[in-house]
Amino acid sequence: MKDLIIVESPTKARTIKNFLGNDYEVIASKGHIRDLPKHSFGIKIEENSFIPEYTIDQSHKAVVDNLKKLAKSAKEVYIATDEDREGEAIGYHIATAIGKNPLKLPRIVFHEITKKAIMDSLKSPRYIDMDKVNAQQARRLLDRIVGYRLSPLIASKIQRGLSAGRVQSSALKIVVDREKEILSFKPITYYVLEVLFDKDLEAELIEFNGEKIQKLSLQEEKKALAIKESLKKSQFLIKEIENKKRKITPPPPFMTSTLQQSASSFLGFSPSRTMQNAQKLYEGVMTHKGSMGVITYMRTDSLNVAKEAQEEARAMIAKLYGKAYIPLKPKVYATKSKNAQEAHEAIRPTLMDFTPQIAAQYLKGDELKLYTLIYNRFLSSQMNDAEFEMQNIFIQGGESLLKLSGRKLLFDGFYKVLGQEDKDKLLPSFKEGETLKLQKCEVLTKQTEPPSRFSEASLIKTLESLGIGRPSTYAPTISLLTSREYITIEKKQIKPQEVAFKVIELLQEYFEEIVDSQFTANLEEKLDEIAENKQDWQKLLWQFYEPFIQKIAEGKNTIKSQKVTIPTGEKCPLCGQELVKRNGRFGEFVGCSGYPKCKYIKKEEKAQEDFGNCEKCGKPMVKKYSRNGEFLACSGYPECKNTQSLQNEKVNVILEGVKCPKDGGDIIERKGKRGKFYGCGNYPKCDFISTYPPTNVICPKCKGLMARRTYRKKEILECISCKERQEI
Repeated sequence: MKDLIIVESPTKARTIKNFLGNDYEVIASKGHIRDLPKHSFGIKIEENSFIPEYTIDQSHKAVVDNLKKLAKSAKEVYIATDEDREGEAIGYHIATAIGKNPLKLPRIVFHEITKKAIMDSLKSPRYIDMDKVNAQQARRLLDRIVGYRLSPLIASKIQRGLSAGRVQSSALKIVVDREKEILSFKPITYYVLEVLFDKDLEAELIEFNGEKIQKLSLQEEKKALAIKESLKKSQFLIKEIENKKRKITPPPPFMTSTLQQSASSFLGFSPSRTMQNAQKLYEGVMTHKGSMGVITYMRTDSLNVAKEAQEEARAMIAKLYGKAYIPLKPKVYATKSKNAQEAHEAIRPTLMDFTPQIAAQYLKGDELKLYTLIYNRFLSSQMNDAEFEMQNIFIQGGESLLKLSGRKLLFDGFYKVLGQEDKDKLLPSFKEGETLKLQKCEVLTKQTEPPSRFSEASLIKTLESLGIGRPSTYAPTISLLTSREYITIEKKQIKPQEVAFKVIELLQEYFEEIVDSQFTANLEEKLDEIAENKQDWQKLLWQFYEPFIQKIAEGKNTIKSQKVTIPTGEKCPLCGQELVKRNGRFGEFVGCSGYPKCKYIKKEEKAQEDFGNCEKCGKPMVKKYSRNGEFLACSGYPECKNTQSLQNEKVNVILEGVKCPKDGGDIIERKGKRGKFYGCGNYPKCDFISTYPPTNVICPKCKGLMARRTYRKKEILECISCKERQEI
């Protein structure tokens, strides 16, 4: 008898199986095997209780039957799903589906899929944490209640196919609010003095007549011009030289949000693309030490790092760069989020000797790029600070005080791995009291810029700072907003569509809590309290459900229809009301504005397009379709077989003076699914065919036709039959 270990993913199962050998059977559940039904509400609501009606999806029934069979014959059954709420819930549903008591089934957890981590977890199993399961159930039921009760209401009032959600609507409001800021933005004109001294040294005006000069200080052109004239008449002396040393600390290792942001900024990856590749790296890839997970769990909001991993990183830094780059004590980073799951680790490589250089032999494309990003970020996070010498030179010129700024890198520290973005700006050697000569002084007119649209990276950063959602929700939220066509992503910028404004306007007026970031963040905190056994999940659901469902009932009567319609200026032939353009499930259509009382829909009559007349017989050309796409053909077919592409390129071109060697028919240039070819015009009676354009030159060897082609960058003639070649 073998022990049975149940995980979520087949890749994860294969990786763990390689470590454990024949004493264990490792099987994947392939994600959630029990969930709320797809096409019905699936929650039974009774007084003071919500009862989820979980079902096993048809696609998972064979998996469940196999798990039941293996569990019966197993010596011991272990649940080994991911250590987060979702993984805990998956484990609970697996145990229930195979007829085991979730509270008595051993549960093993690990943050990385390596042999040591798996063996250690088997030595100290625990049981399913029902508090985490209930936190996940509460989130799932909340989202189902909002989705199934609010989405139909919005769809009926605005447009078919729309939806609302607890996290998605809060995120959408942030995007819409930013767009409103941009649309209402009024630029402020201000003036900047461009001051250059000898050797093109650019100075910043910081004070005039005792008044500090900042970015928007000079909004009057007269004042700016007056300062300019004053500077031109002044003598300039170096008043003070200030030298300071400044240390720059390395950035911490990645957590989910910062990984998605950096992958977007440096690699151009969308959040979903980042997480898909991170999942593969976590579950197992081939390395120089066999198949294993090469990064720790990628859904985390913690910056904790295991001591063992810190020591491995320090040893690798010493090996690659020397002891000067190792700090006296290992670097420790504090997580800013008060709800961070501190039991988890930051995202880091599991094998420090699996360097990006070695990884390049095993990983390709996106996986290698992402692994390199994670590896370098973690290694640099355990390195010494970079050190700069900062120099400020203060220059007195009459009533004005100006500043020259420079910097010099003294020690590169972690920049050795990440690279230095800010280049050195070295200043010449000066002494206090030394004079400077003014080279140029100009007044530049500037305007303030509107706030920029969110990128995927900056939106994730904002969601995280406001406490909206959790690491696992950022990527799906943006994907959902895109698929629902609330937003488009153009040149990495998120732009809300017109319908997004209407949805947010309605939600703000009637369901303010759904789009209120503070409310959503507080709800996340309460879900965390459920996971910590500080809050009753049924009570939380009731507190949300009762006022929410009352608003839904009122909204059906009080919310006016805001359907997106465009008047056409025509009248309905049935009732006389105006016809309007609408969007439906099959696209745009014209219908009566009196719907649903009048259901008239205008049938679209397509005008016959004029493609001209056939050049051979004079009959009209018409559009036709083939497996190779659209083309024009003579309406006199089959008497006239003239065809033409829609770009007015001839498709069936007769090669002048070239006759088929088999039956003497015309040779015609045709287009097939593999491109151009040349065949007999009497096809299918004659099956002559050539890849290259035949000529009327006869082969001296077999008397067949020679075709024109390119061989070794030279144009030659080659016999279609015997392949005899000759130069042109």
